[in-house]
Amino acid sequence: MPTTPSSQNPSRAEDASDAGGPLLGRKAARVDRLAELMGERDESGHGSGIWRTAFARMRRSPMAITGAVIVVVFVAVALLSPLIAPYSPTSQAWGDEVFPNQNIFVGPRGENWLGLDNLGRDQFSRMVVGARQTLMVGVVATLVGFGAGALLGGAAGAASVLGGRWGRQLDNVVMRVIDMMLALPTLLLAVTVAALVGPSLTTVMIAVGVAQVPIFARLLRGAMISQGNRDYVLAARALGVRKRRIALTHILPNSLGPVIVQSTLTLATAIIDAAALSYLGLGNPDPAFPEWGTMLADAQRFLSSAPQLAVYPALAIIVTALGFTLLGEAMREALDPKLRK
Repeated sequence: MPTTPSSQNPSRAEDASDAGGPLLGRKAARVDRLAELMGERDESGHGSGIWRTAFARMRRSPMAITGAVIVVVFVAVALLSPLIAPYSPTSQAWGDEVFPNQNIFVGPRGENWLGLDNLGRDQFSRMVVGARQTLMVGVVATLVGFGAGALLGGAAGAASVLGGRWGRQLDNVVMRVIDMMLALPTLLLAVTVAALVGPSLTTVMIAVGVAQVPIFARLLRGAMISQGNRDYVLAARALGVRKRRIALTHILPNSLGPVIVQSTLTLATAIIDAAALSYLGLGNPDPAFPEWGTMLADAQRFLSSAPQLAVYPALAIIVTALGFTLLGEAMREALDPKLRK
C-alpha cells in the first residue's frame, strides 16, 4: 500500500502544520521542557526522573541502607534528646561516688547506662544531648558552606559560560580566590577563623562552614561549565533566550545534583572538624551544652584510669561520620550515569 510523505514522517507533517503559528514561542517552550527532562523512560512509557531512578538504585544498595539507618538514628536521637536523656547533662548528683584523683570512677550500671564522668555526671545523658549539638553544628556549617560556595561558584560558572570575555575574566578572579582558600588545609583554615573570632558554638559553625566554601564553589562551577555545552543550552541561546534565564532556570538546576551529594559528604567532614575544634578548646565552653569533641578533650586526662570516657564520644563521632559518608557515596554512585545499568 503506498504511503504519503506525511504518513512516512509524522513529525515533519506536524512541523509543517506549525509553520504558520508562533513558531519561536513553541520552540522556546520545547527548549524549557528539554532542560527539565533529565530522566529516562521505563517500560510503560512514563517518564522516570533522575532522582527517582537514583532512589530506586539506593533502595537496593546495602551501603545506602546502612548509611541511611545510621543517619536516621542519629537525627532521631538528636531531635528527641530532651525526651531520651534521663538526667540533666549538668547534674552532679553522683559526685560523691567519683574520685578522679584516686582513679576511682563508676562504670556502666542500671541507673547510669554508660557510667559517670569525672564530675559525677551521667555519661549517657551527656552523649544524647551532645548529639543535638553535633547535628546543629554539622547542618549549619554545611548550609554556610553550601550557600556561600553556591553563590561564588554559580556566579563564576554562569559568567564563564554566558558572559563572554568579561565573564571569563570574572570567573578567573573568583577562581583564584577559591584556589587560595584551597591551598590551606580545611582544618587549618577552620582553626584560623575560630581563633580570630573566639571560642563559641557559633565560631565552630562559621569556621567549619567557611572551610567548606571552596569545595562547593569549585564543584558547582565545574558542573555549570559542563552543562553549558549541552544541546539545550545551545538551542536556548540560538532562540534568543535571555542569558539570566538560561543560567537560573536551565543550567543551575541541572548542575545541583553533584553539589547536593557533596553536601551529604560535607556533613561527615563538618562533624569531624567541629569535634577537632572543640577538642582544641575552640568550641562551646558552656557545660550545659556538651559536645562530643569537648567531651573527648575532657577525657584525655583519664585515658589510663577511665578510657571509656574517651571511647564513647570517639565511637559516636566515627559512626556518625561513617553513616553520612556511606549515604553520600551511595548517592554519588546512584547519580553517576557511568554506573547506571
